Amino acid sequence: MQRLLTIVAVLLPLLFCGRLSAQPAGYDVFIPISKYMAQGNADNLSAWFDDNLEIAVTSQSSNASKAQARQIVKSFFENHTPRSFEVNHTAGRDNMKYALGTLNAGGETYSVTIFVSSKGKSYKIQQLKIEQQQL
Repeated sequence: MQRLLTIVAVLLPLLFCGRLSAQPAGYDVFIPISKYMAQGNADNLSAWFDDNLEIAVTSQSSNASKAQARQIVKSFFENHTPRSFEVNHTAGRDNMKYALGTLNAGGETYSVTIFVSSKGKSYKIQQLKIEQQQL
């Protein structure tokens, strides 16, 4: 019995060790964010927002709370139904990353910039810019 308890005491922490990380190695935070941008799902996208963030949508820029930013994005998606979103470039370090993408919505093409930083065990969007591309 003592031997069994020793084995369990040694193996139990090892079983949970790999699960302590918030995201596995190679995790791409922009995959779920891109999915919600393409779907025009402001509610799920806003789950990635920090408590306060900088948001710029079609040249209207402001610092906003998470709830205010969700309403801004929701209004944009209601007026410009997304058809697709593609990330064109990503860069950064472990604690801060950014993505540049293209959003096709409402018959227009928009350039999107997303900055995220790690907050505890997850990433949060610090800045979101959606600007109409000039031809």
